Amino acid sequence: MLDDKNVLRQFDPADTLGAVSRITDQMTYQPEIKSAGFDQCAFKNVILAGMGGSALAADMIHSLTAGWLYLPMEVVKGYELPGYAGQDTLVIALSHSGNTEETLSCYVQAKERGCTLASLSTGGRLLEMSVQDNIPHVQVPSGAQPRMSTVYHLRGILKLLEHFGVIDGDLYNRVASSSSWLASEIAKWSPEVPELENLSKQLAKKMIGKTPVFYAGELTWPLAYKWKISWNESAKNVAFWNQYPEFNHNEFIGWSSHPVEKPFAVVDLRSDIERSRIRERMELSDRLLSGMRPKAEVVELQGKTLLEQLLWGLVLADMTSIYAAVLNGVNPEPVVLVERLKKELS
Repeated sequence: MLDDKNVLRQFDPADTLGAVSRITDQMTYQPEIKSAGFDQCAFKNVILAGMGGSALAADMIHSLTAGWLYLPMEVVKGYELPGYAGQDTLVIALSHSGNTEETLSCYVQAKERGCTLASLSTGGRLLEMSVQDNIPHVQVPSGAQPRMSTVYHLRGILKLLEHFGVIDGDLYNRVASSSSWLASEIAKWSPEVPELENLSKQLAKKMIGKTPVFYAGELTWPLAYKWKISWNESAKNVAFWNQYPEFNHNEFIGWSSHPVEKPFAVVDLRSDIERSRIRERMELSDRLLSGMRPKAEVVELQGKTLLEQLLWGLVLADMTSIYAAVLNGVNPEPVVLVERLKKELS
């Protein structure tokens, strides 16, 4: 079925598979910071405020800078800024549509508290407010769903952080320099590659009809979250995620009893960059839970650096979830209920 171009065209009329395969174009995107001036100050902390797919790039940056960033960075997903946010805080408001009410709430609070403020969106109210308030902002290209615009967001946030002197341009440059390598990897998952040779199609087929649960480690956890997002929004399928070692302190026991029948698909996203103890925990947990839950499907993340592995896993998540949508008989592109919810709330 997944090798039939007519079937793919029927259920993926917007060609989201093609859009994802061209994600390397996003990797060389050159964001322009408008109203770039600001009063130089020594920040004590950084807040990246966003929701869902719009905040995924922020999660990736949080992981990529863990262990070496010289000041605290927090990703806020909600209406409220933490109490410490003030004049020595940099707040970057992130909303792909520009109309995410939680993010707009954080924007208003940051302005009221005298935080240094910046924003990223495709347009909407957030862009209007940023222009009106003359704050630094990046307007990323529109047209794709937030979950499929992550690299645009990644490049834009990294450029803003560099602009404010929080980080240098190394990560920003390495995103672009990884584009050729990632393009060669993506080609292995294209519709033209038959299922027998296509990891993405194989994974989709193994998980269809089940509830996937995605696991990753301390550094790669944004990928487990990303796979959940893609499975929810593209495949229109409920899914869950967690990370090691936290898994072993609670959820591990949850698998050992009820419900007896477990219609789940367990996926371990394993990395040779994580500390070796994480892999040992994944392998041992799978062995100890044998007969109590489905055996984990292991995805070995490819790439020589954490950045490359995050990008590789990001695209594989999108491709696999789109193939899953086809198998589910649904269109992977729209998120009708989300739009309805926003309309009802407004």
